[in-house]
Amino acid sequence: MNNKIPDSPTTRSWYLLFFIWIIATSGTLISLFFSEVMQVPICALCWYQRIALYPLVVMLPLALFPYDAKIIRYISPLVIFGWFTAFFHVLVVAGIVPESAQPCVKGIPCSETHVNLLGFINIPMMSLITFTIIGVLLFLSKKSFTGNNHE
Repeated sequence: MNNKIPDSPTTRSWYLLFFIWIIATSGTLISLFFSEVMQVPICALCWYQRIALYPLVVMLPLALFPYDAKIIRYISPLVIFGWFTAFFHVLVVAGIVPESAQPCVKGIPCSETHVNLLGFINIPMMSLITFTIIGVLLFLSKKSFTGNNHE
């Protein structure tokens, strides 16, 4: 009697998507903690990043149970949009983007950092890291799944 789960490309793809869901859920809970518990003001760029991240928390479980690899195609635009928005936000905080090109409103500037870990990890950097990890795992999941279809 063998209780070992087969390690097929589809199984690897499922696990990668499940891990993406864990990361997206963690990112969502952390962002809600910062805004609702710590009362950190939310700038316009943060809202756009949330718009890209929050739907992943709902979409991924719907595609994992039962497994539907098409979810990779559906969430990819959200991840790409979130990554570029986070990257732009990091550039704004770094002072590379001029004020005239910043989409922020008065009272809640996008260039201001309220949380700073280790001297360089702020909320936009955390978002960029999150979307980068999700993007890499999404790529690996797609590669694993398409490898299954060509065997």
